[in-house]
Amino acid sequence: MGRHQTHAVQVGHITLGGNAPVVVQSMTDTDTADVNRTVDQIKLLADAGSELVRVTVNTEEAAAAIPEIYKRLEADGYTVPIVGDFHYNGHTLLTKYDETARLLAKYRINPGNVGFGNKKDDRFNTMIDVAIKYDKPVRIGVNWGSLDKELATRLMDENANAENPKPSEEILQEALVLSALTSADAAVKRGLGADKIVISCKVSRVQALISVYQKLAERSKYALHLGLTEAGMGSKGIVASSVAMGILLQQGIGNTIRTSLTPEPTGSRDREVIVSQQILQALDVRSFSPEVTACPGCGRTTSTFFRVLTDEVDAFLRQKMMNWRHEFVGVEDMKVAVMGCIVNGPGESKHANIGISLPGTGEAPSAPVFVDGEKVTTLKGGNITEEYKQMIEDYVAKTYSRRDDMIASQ
Repeated sequence: MGRHQTHAVQVGHITLGGNAPVVVQSMTDTDTADVNRTVDQIKLLADAGSELVRVTVNTEEAAAAIPEIYKRLEADGYTVPIVGDFHYNGHTLLTKYDETARLLAKYRINPGNVGFGNKKDDRFNTMIDVAIKYDKPVRIGVNWGSLDKELATRLMDENANAENPKPSEEILQEALVLSALTSADAAVKRGLGADKIVISCKVSRVQALISVYQKLAERSKYALHLGLTEAGMGSKGIVASSVAMGILLQQGIGNTIRTSLTPEPTGSRDREVIVSQQILQALDVRSFSPEVTACPGCGRTTSTFFRVLTDEVDAFLRQKMMNWRHEFVGVEDMKVAVMGCIVNGPGESKHANIGISLPGTGEAPSAPVFVDGEKVTTLKGGNITEEYKQMIEDYVAKTYSRRDDMIASQ
């Protein structure tokens, strides 16, 4: 199915929408006023591959910290665009802190908590005027949990008085879509270009998200940001986000995504970036890091070594990709295999660019390694892990063109 055609939106040096690739974004969970921790987390997310990073701008201290955050990131060579997340008092902060408004790559506005009555329009227009002044894009971000109460109440009342009332769930979905589209249209009427607008309608249930975004795609050409809100922790959040966004992306809907995982107590914030990348890579939408094909294990693989090796190779590749993505062209498409026995091991290893087939229970203690379908060596002994990682590194250096050389030859 073809891509849903939308306006292309420029966010710093990143393009989303139009014919641009689907963009991965993330959000910090630090107090933005804590410059040290916020900078460290932005670096963590950017190193993992986040192409946009959103930060909370909820207080004057947070707004005042943005210039210093930018200064430190720039000093360390980080150019990832920063998005400011505004709720309730964005109109005040964006007008009071000019440098912050100028530096942020995009503003996120929630029409459900801008204000009520005449104040709502005035505050919304104030933020749109700042975006126009500094030529900034805006995400109109509607949330299930903070939906415009006046709009929701009006639609529910109209439905209650209808001859054939619709289910309340359907009315709330329509309220989400209508809130986003009317706010976006109001911003355009105010003078903000349609190519400066991204819209989102965040819900926490899979079927609702699919339904809402299908409606958005049918009724507008604004760029769309996908993601469940409050997706959850661990496998629940990963599965729900993967299913919901996977279905929409397969239908060509969505220009930028975030996997809103609740971090586990000892988990790293960059997990949400990795999951977003894996969703896109599993759908063949984009490639971010070499794929590792690995055996799930069975009664033939009672040794746990293949699991340990798989884990170490996966971590090794992610660590190396921080530099490889800048050094080599196409390395993100590399296929690596770590297999556990003779049944599928050699075959899967031959299908990979580089693969290793470890011995299963009762098999000879040797591990053949295949490179582009040909057996090149057999590893034995207690240093298989390091030897295999070195072979991967050598393969990358030998196979993929260096970016610097390509630039120099142009």
